[in-house]
Amino acid sequence: MSTRLSQLFVRTLREDPVDAEVASHKLLVRAGYIRRQAPGIFAWLPLGLKVRRKIENIIREELEAFGAQEVHFPALLPREPYEVTGRWTEYGDGIFRLKDRKDADYLLAPTHEEVFTLLVKDLYSSYKDLPLSIYQIQDKYRDEARPRAGLLRGREFSMKDSYSFDYTDEGLDVSYQAHRDAYERIFQRLGLEYAIVKADAGAMGGSKSEEFLHPTPIGEDTFVRSAGGYAANVEAFRTLPPAPLPIEGLPAAVVHDSPNTPTIQTLVDLSNAQFPRDDRPWEAGDTLKNVVLALTQLDGSRELVIVGIPGDRDVDMKRAEVAFAPAEVEAATEADFAKHPGLVKGYIGPGFAAAPVLGETSSTGIRYLLDPRVVDGTSWVTGANEHEKHVYGLVAGRDFVADGVVEIADVRAGDEAPDGSGPVELARGMEIGHVFQLGRKYAEALGLKVLDENGKLVTVTMGSYGIGVTRIMAVIAETNNDGKGLIWPKNVAPFDVHVIAAGREEVVFATAEALVDSLEESGFDVLFDDRPKVSPGVKFGDAELLGVPLIVIVGRDAAEGRVELWNRATGERSSVGLDEVGAALLAQ
Repeated sequence: MSTRLSQLFVRTLREDPVDAEVASHKLLVRAGYIRRQAPGIFAWLPLGLKVRRKIENIIREELEAFGAQEVHFPALLPREPYEVTGRWTEYGDGIFRLKDRKDADYLLAPTHEEVFTLLVKDLYSSYKDLPLSIYQIQDKYRDEARPRAGLLRGREFSMKDSYSFDYTDEGLDVSYQAHRDAYERIFQRLGLEYAIVKADAGAMGGSKSEEFLHPTPIGEDTFVRSAGGYAANVEAFRTLPPAPLPIEGLPAAVVHDSPNTPTIQTLVDLSNAQFPRDDRPWEAGDTLKNVVLALTQLDGSRELVIVGIPGDRDVDMKRAEVAFAPAEVEAATEADFAKHPGLVKGYIGPGFAAAPVLGETSSTGIRYLLDPRVVDGTSWVTGANEHEKHVYGLVAGRDFVADGVVEIADVRAGDEAPDGSGPVELARGMEIGHVFQLGRKYAEALGLKVLDENGKLVTVTMGSYGIGVTRIMAVIAETNNDGKGLIWPKNVAPFDVHVIAAGREEVVFATAEALVDSLEESGFDVLFDDRPKVSPGVKFGDAELLGVPLIVIVGRDAAEGRVELWNRATGERSSVGLDEVGAALLAQ
């Protein structure tokens, strides 16, 4: 039975929502697919659910093609499993916590590793039960500080999360590859461009981690790729450090006055004016910028850490958050500096080997880390720890050392890929899928073991694989529109064809009714605009907004047995006979 627009629960809007920033958010609301309930929380209307279910079914088909089985967990879960793995605390303010009437703690699950692990532990005990891959499609909840862009970053969202269980590392490799291959087929069927990039595992833990990113200017992630095939998000990018340089014979470091040099550029300008070099001018990359960061640990304690990076680089806070996770990271405040009078703001340096100022064994006791580019034998201009003074020719490995190395400097186009495949370029992308080799982190914490072939208990190794279902719907909408409305790809469109009765004459409606019945009998899922008192112009505008890819207009030529076929993607319109409509639709 066809769906009649006169009876469909939908109201289209002519104006964009005031809080909408991106095309997908604007059009999905205006076309009546979703409705805002609160920041980052949406109700799903019939049209939205139809598209969402088609996306879900494509995912199901590809997962079950290699043997994954569907389960379903509640979104409301008890505290205890997350307490065991430490994530009750690690998530910080990022999750919704609540108590029941008996004062027991619960959470709205942001992800389900713990309960998947416990379910398999409860039911399986032998290697003969493995390998196993199970999945669910379920709503998740994260207390986003700044939900935005409609379905692209919400507080409630739907995900497909699947988990593999093996008792050998070799088995995990096979399961991981099966999911990875399925993801490629899923995104190809959905018509989504994607890049597979190395990623940081973050709070999930584990070893191997890859993201599927959809390249888009509105993407929240920056990733890099080289012509030689390397790809990684910036958080996972690792700098190819230069080789250490000879130290012997380098001139001694010298402290100079450097008045009015609050910035790297003013320091460079002063250096070239007062201390010119014969071989080349001073540049920002010759300076060592010592950045003071404040880390707030999960227990609320606060510590400072100082990172030395080349002066021509800035700190990438996303990289810093990954490097120092699970601590929260921010720039040190005036209050932080007040507690550490040994830090001369604007003129901080590591000091000299005989009297270090930075480092865990220094006069300040503040941990000091270096960018990978700061290798032994490199010479720097940096703060002398006195107001308006800098030291020139301070050599790493001779005059100062650090407590370690950390990657928090920004990644730039032209940086060398760590695998030697050439310089990288930067692009923006939206994460649509993520695959992890979790290893034994959760199985060890929760005691998931099986007996192997020798009757010995071994810890199960796991993989975790996520796809953002509702985010994918938004990405498809973002990619497939023309400003006037949505243009859904055929395999996720809410209907196969949209039939419009464009006119008030009885023959128009009678012809449209007969055509709809014929198309339904031929297996087409039809949306029929049968509204009797709505003008053709309004109907055409709604058709453009709703985005069904193929439209049939039954208008003034109906009496002659002809209708107009409108392809939304190409904009092409053609006149066809009534007996040719089905074949013409299939040919599009």
